[in-house]
Amino acid sequence: MIGADAIIKCLEAEGVTTVFGYPGVAICPFYNSILESDIRTVLIRTEQNAAHAASGVARMTGKPGVCAVTSGPGATNVITGIATAFADSIPLICITGQVNSELLGSDVFQEADITGAVESFVKYSYLIKDVNDIPRVFKEAFYIANTGRKGPVLIDIPIDIQNATINRFKYPEEVFLRTYKPTVKGHAVQIKKVIRELEKAKKPIICAGGGVLLSEAQEELRTFAEQHGIPVVSTMMGIGIMPTEHPLYFGMVGNNGKPYANRAMNESDLLIMVGARVADRAVSQPDLITKDKVLVHIDVDPAEIGKNAGPTIPLVGDAKHIFQDFAKEEFSCNCREWVKILEGYRSTMKPVRNPNPAYVDPAVFITKLSESMKEDAVYVADVGQNQIWSCGYAKVKKGKFLTSGGMGTMGYSIPAAMGAKVACPDKQVVAVCGDGSFQMSMMELATMRQHNISVKIIVLKNNYLGMVREYQHYTYKDHYSVVDLSGSPDLEKLSAAYGIPFLRMENMDRCDEIINTFLKDDSSVLLECLIDPMDLVK
Repeated sequence: MIGADAIIKCLEAEGVTTVFGYPGVAICPFYNSILESDIRTVLIRTEQNAAHAASGVARMTGKPGVCAVTSGPGATNVITGIATAFADSIPLICITGQVNSELLGSDVFQEADITGAVESFVKYSYLIKDVNDIPRVFKEAFYIANTGRKGPVLIDIPIDIQNATINRFKYPEEVFLRTYKPTVKGHAVQIKKVIRELEKAKKPIICAGGGVLLSEAQEELRTFAEQHGIPVVSTMMGIGIMPTEHPLYFGMVGNNGKPYANRAMNESDLLIMVGARVADRAVSQPDLITKDKVLVHIDVDPAEIGKNAGPTIPLVGDAKHIFQDFAKEEFSCNCREWVKILEGYRSTMKPVRNPNPAYVDPAVFITKLSESMKEDAVYVADVGQNQIWSCGYAKVKKGKFLTSGGMGTMGYSIPAAMGAKVACPDKQVVAVCGDGSFQMSMMELATMRQHNISVKIIVLKNNYLGMVREYQHYTYKDHYSVVDLSGSPDLEKLSAAYGIPFLRMENMDRCDEIINTFLKDDSSVLLECLIDPMDLVK
């Protein structure tokens, strides 16, 4: 058995079913060995999207997604996808081929110090120098990626190591890392303190972040909130923890969140922040969430607690374990009047839009689309105005809402949707993007066609980089610079070139009919919606 065979054995032992990637000489031994496996390979059209697709798998399955690319530009191209996963704590295993070990550091063809280049964007990285280390390294990598605060792990493997003979293959049953022991159980004393504060609180609220989804604690949080009548808001990455129409859910917070959600968080006397980093997009003024209130910050990563806002009660641990412990505590929490106040805010503070009737209203369209999607459907939003409209108007029922939060990476939605569909082929998957972000990953239409991955794609087309144009509208008084997307392709012809059915919606006249046609079966469809170029996010 050679090193490349051993890598495949490691992936099989971890239950990996799909690898997204792009081959090159330095990773060819790996791709040769994988032919003898049942692991599916998906040829992506650019390496960044291999990591995005693996992210889609990880977010659907709760297990690390896997991508494999070659050395040099293959490895450097994947960095943006790795950084995107790192910002949102998504577990990935990124395998990169490398030049011969004896040539490292000599600047030979397609050599790049990828472990050094990704240092600030990975949870950990390995450069394998001994073929016999492969089983241990892979066992550790999967463990590190999917425990504690999850994230990407990179494994760089020189081609001579892939071709070397391994003495004896034995995949470890356990991992022992002396310096890595993430805290899972919350401290009992801190849990008691939280319960005592809940008993005293008149206006408690839970702000749920993406960490709740990563720990698969949404059911525990939802049950806890329902049992005690505690209202819930979410960050962008926490959308989907509560069904959008749940009576106790009051929307997304942050700069582009619901005004009534921000008001609810600001006016609360007890704020339980769970699985959220208190980053600027969700909390632009950290002082507001500590002023005149008790702040409880729950996170599996102790480095995040107190980084942006000082909590009254810090609580380190996994959200699922902590809410299971909360459920064991007997206490009463009377906040019915508080919920009534918030219901009043929700009914009177809705944003007012004045859409141009000559175009598609993205807010109404996204609401109608999501209402028509299946209960467990997967909605994948890209980045830009389309993302903010999606966050504000998509109705999540029992499905998933995926997007790039921390890094805000344009071009994320199509490859991530492909990964989600590969992981869960029976689910309806819809990617929503703008005409700018679409052109960053439209080459993946070929991947969808080649590998029969049925993803439905919506392009909200306004011929601008809409979010930047909007910023320039407010900041530079309509002095627009490098945001005009003139020269974009004819999407009807592009769809035909890839053999994908095409639909166009020019205004709201036939909205319901077109949505029904778009969603009627599981085949890939590209729907172009013409949006007023001057429409603003509201």
